[in-house]
Amino acid sequence: MNPSSHIIPHDFLPPTDPQRALLHNVVHTRPSQHIHLPALVVYVAVLNDGVTLEQECAHLRQLPCQETLVIGHLQNNFLRLPLQDCTLRWERHSEFTSYSLVQHLPEVAQLGAKDPELLSFLALPKGWLARIPGRTFAAIKLAMVHGDLNHPGETLALARNWFGENHVVASLIGRNSHSLAVTDFMLRDSGFERMLVVAPTETSNSRAGRISQRLLEIETYRLAALRGLPAAKQLAPELANAEQQLVDITAQLENKDAFEQELLDRLISLAVRIERANVKHMYRFAATHAYDKIVTQRIAELREKAIPGTQTIGEFMGRRLSPAIATVAATAQRMISLSERISQTSALLRTRVDILTEAQNQQLLEKLTLGQELQLRLQSTVEGLSIAAISYYVISLLLYVAKAGKAAGLPIHPELIVGVMIPIVIGTVWYITRRIHNKLFKLD
Repeated sequence: MNPSSHIIPHDFLPPTDPQRALLHNVVHTRPSQHIHLPALVVYVAVLNDGVTLEQECAHLRQLPCQETLVIGHLQNNFLRLPLQDCTLRWERHSEFTSYSLVQHLPEVAQLGAKDPELLSFLALPKGWLARIPGRTFAAIKLAMVHGDLNHPGETLALARNWFGENHVVASLIGRNSHSLAVTDFMLRDSGFERMLVVAPTETSNSRAGRISQRLLEIETYRLAALRGLPAAKQLAPELANAEQQLVDITAQLENKDAFEQELLDRLISLAVRIERANVKHMYRFAATHAYDKIVTQRIAELREKAIPGTQTIGEFMGRRLSPAIATVAATAQRMISLSERISQTSALLRTRVDILTEAQNQQLLEKLTLGQELQLRLQSTVEGLSIAAISYYVISLLLYVAKAGKAAGLPIHPELIVGVMIPIVIGTVWYITRRIHNKLFKLD
């Protein structure tokens, strides 16, 4: 029956969200490969920072019979290209792009072969891998062969020859121990690592594809997770120096003679340095945590069983990868803690400045109050003098008026009249002055 016949007609649904189809098909965008054993998987992952989709498309067009490839074929960040005698799988991720070549394993590299050479058998144009745009950070040759797993110790002994003299880690994988995975995690002169999978003849192509994908992803994400380690080591002395500076600044906060502006300038400079480090490295540290979780998940999916006398992949990763991840996590937490302590010290310094400012304001207010009291006293003195001066002028005018009246023949005594008027004039002037003074205070 056609599956599309079960789809509800669009007329029965509300309007479709524009991203519904894209989000729905995410689980189908990167299907596992189907690998027919014996097979050779050559895997290369490159950092794609600064590499455009157009550049990668142009490089893929250099493969045989791919001249019609256009940028639209790469929009889902996944592409499977069937080539002559091989298949190439292209995947673009947020930080890297991977190329997986699956082809038949040459006879000289079957189980039991001693350190076989493989690159000369690549079913790709000469130099095509070397011209991939980007910077290589993972390169793996994975051989998948048939073998007998009823005696895993004997099969492992044959597998050791495939890695030369290097020490290997190995484990039976799957709930029913359906496969044997072996690797040495060694980077060879060719720039590649080696992995070997031994599976019985009844192994399906889909199972072989899933095994291949898990092993390749474990190594890819392990290396991606470790990209945060150099940054963590580089930051260690800088963070130690910053912590010591913060200790010195905090100690000086106890010294009342310390200059607040100098402390504030040093604290701001320190905060800027730590914030710059946060902006520069925190994404990488968060990515390390995310990649480490993927590695842990993929190892769990292997369902490993140990072979006596040999480390499993999970044990090897636990002992070699965990310390590096812990270093990155500790550095990230150290930066966060340092940033928080700088904020707390800033708050203490602000409190100290606020207290000093409040004390200075209190002193200034006291000086202003004293000044106002002096001003009021001066004003009272001036008002008294003003009353005396005005009264003097008014009385002088009255004296002249009285003398003018006497000269005109009026029967008056000027000095007597003015002497009687003196208290009246002074009282009147004082009353008018107080009225003006009270009106001015009411306006204030």
